Amino acid sequence: MATAVGRVDAAVLDRVRGALWGVFIADALSMPVHWYYNPGDIKRDFGRVTDYRAPKERHPSSIMSLSNTGGHGRGDQKGRIIGDVINHGKHEFWGRPNVHYHQGMAAGENTLNALCTRVVVRGIAADGGRYAPSTFLRDYVAFMTTPGSHNDTYAESFHRDFFRNYADGSPPERCCGAEGHNTAQIGGFVMLPPVVFANLKEGRAAAISAALTHLALTHDSPKLAAFATEYAGLLYDLATGATDLRTATVEAAKVVRADLPTIATRGYDDTSVIHGVFGSACYITDSFPSMLYLAYRHADSFEDAVVANTCAGGENCHRGSALGALMGAGVGESAIPKRLIEGLAASADIRKEIDAYTAAVFGGAAGGQEAAAAAAAGGARTEL
Repeated sequence: MATAVGRVDAAVLDRVRGALWGVFIADALSMPVHWYYNPGDIKRDFGRVTDYRAPKERHPSSIMSLSNTGGHGRGDQKGRIIGDVINHGKHEFWGRPNVHYHQGMAAGENTLNALCTRVVVRGIAADGGRYAPSTFLRDYVAFMTTPGSHNDTYAESFHRDFFRNYADGSPPERCCGAEGHNTAQIGGFVMLPPVVFANLKEGRAAAISAALTHLALTHDSPKLAAFATEYAGLLYDLATGATDLRTATVEAAKVVRADLPTIATRGYDDTSVIHGVFGSACYITDSFPSMLYLAYRHADSFEDAVVANTCAGGENCHRGSALGALMGAGVGESAIPKRLIEGLAASADIRKEIDAYTAAVFGGAAGGQEAAAAAAAGGARTEL
């Protein structure tokens, strides 16, 4: 599929579906050890994480008690954006030391950003396969402000900033917060895959443009947008079969002057590379090359990549969602272990949403097992 115009084969559909599953799988796998900055704490609390687990009550690295509940960044817990406007009933957990960011969640549940990706997926399906910023803003506000819509405790700065402005009376299209210390983070990538894939038939430039349009609704950051341009292009190229994971990641890493083949042959384990060479934090200058390295190092195995990401700790949920989408787009749904799909807490609902999304975007294309079987057989073509 060279131009993504007119027709799509089953291999492309398999890769798109794999990328969407990847967002949710890598996030849920990492959730119990999200923001564990000492890999030794992961080993002590969980051993090697290869399956979905519930979080411990105590988080050894948590600094949620230092976060501002009334807006972005650090601060106190006097504000009530958390608790009254979004993340209802969760305010009481923010001021306590060592409370897990995702306390109370069950094994296989997704964190907030991945849940917002489901909001995007559902909106595109409902709009007949078309991405519309107005639909997302409507659905995002409804989801975030409805009590009981999700079970996560933590919300990134961009959510808190957006809804501080919303609570002050700004219309949704003007609620994005100004760039600050916490804006250029890989969490801004999590919702981008379904936006990119909804524009495959329009071509690479259109897919990237749509991704940047979406990003700007929640992240006012030229720095993050520059990295998102690279990321959206990677997703497009992998999903359409224009390149493979190793070639794509090596080229993308040149943007941050990282020589992935050389780094991968130095003999260090993945966790040492993430922490010692690139950085395990959420900031995009750390997380983007870390994500590319893991995709390059484990290009042949979706499972190995997402497990390595989880066990490296740090910002592994959002880095994981971005990585999971790349891996899924590279290897396809057919190469993802069934236990990782079926073990998700909301697996059945996510499958229905992915089915509806791909049917809407690709005009009744085969879904799930049909797409995987067709891809394995060489790919029967389907009209867009």
